[in-house]
Amino acid sequence: MVRLTARARLALLQTTLVLAAGAALTGLTYLLTRRRTLYTQLDPSGSDPRGTLELTPPRAEGLRDLADRVQADTLSALLPQAALALVVVTGLAAVLGWLVAGRVLRPIRVISATARRLSAENLTERVPVTTPADELSALSVTVNGMLDRIQRGVAERDRVLDSQRLFTANAAHELRTPLTTARTAIDVTLDGDPSRAELLTMAGDVRGAVEHMQRVLDGLLLLARSQAGLRAREPADLAALATAALDAAGARAAAAGIAVRPELRPAPVSGEPVLLERMIGNLVDNAVRYNRTGGHLVVDTGTAGGRAVLRISNSGREIAPEEARTLVEPFVHGQGTRVRTDGLGLGLSIVRAVTLAHRGRITVAARAGGGLDITVDLPRSPG
Repeated sequence: MVRLTARARLALLQTTLVLAAGAALTGLTYLLTRRRTLYTQLDPSGSDPRGTLELTPPRAEGLRDLADRVQADTLSALLPQAALALVVVTGLAAVLGWLVAGRVLRPIRVISATARRLSAENLTERVPVTTPADELSALSVTVNGMLDRIQRGVAERDRVLDSQRLFTANAAHELRTPLTTARTAIDVTLDGDPSRAELLTMAGDVRGAVEHMQRVLDGLLLLARSQAGLRAREPADLAALATAALDAAGARAAAAGIAVRPELRPAPVSGEPVLLERMIGNLVDNAVRYNRTGGHLVVDTGTAGGRAVLRISNSGREIAPEEARTLVEPFVHGQGTRVRTDGLGLGLSIVRAVTLAHRGRITVAARAGGGLDITVDLPRSPG
């Protein structure tokens, strides 16, 4: 079965309409011509119905015969000429219909050609918008909008895939490093006849490596749990959680000579207290760990604009604004690079995951003179 193109179907439809209209017009002309004859103006008696002309019966009969012949000749000449004219008009309609259909469908062909040229590597091309503004130009605008959304989606997908690949590589590196340390300690110690002291040293190295792997795995599990969403919500207060975190880090802060200035006002929220506690604990821990001797740490909680706000500001080394934005990525410790430390590089990434799980926002900004200013705001609990 032959499948006609849209252009052929549109031209065929236009030609059919012209043919049908021409045939109807020819039939109507034939009927009107047949009825409009001379003898219809005469009554059977041969007199003029208007009373202005009197005809004898023989003369009236002759006029009727003449009218019959004129009618027959007219009708016999009308049909062939009308059929010829109809054929010519139908042919012209077919040609014009084909040309008009091609012009009307040209924007659609442009859209199709553009779509065929597009690929995941080439999403920058757009369909030209025709004038005047009609249905086809609206279609072009709609297609361009769809391509914009696809391009943004592909870019976001690539960004996520790159981030996942980097995260996987860094996680593998973090786990492989203690394994290598443990294996090296075992191989070196057992290469010969180790003494008890050497075995104890080896056991300490292996224990440290295992503890490091455990911290990495705990951080990864908490990060995954945060990204999976909240399973239950309970009332909590950021001020109370911050107080507990400061108490836990108080000894380390005092040992480093860090002046802690809490400014804690009630900040009620609804969420998972365990995740919120870990979020604030990580922020305080990072603020103490990456501070400088004799520095300061300010922890502020409260409400603003119907949201609960937690702000932690600390002194420390100079950090570029671009570098500050990368610190919430997993395994990043500065300069946008993965550096192994006791912090594992998961602290701020867990903070961001917990914040997003609670429909909150996090802002990380570099402070003039060194250190960071981190603000977390969460929806305030209605209670």
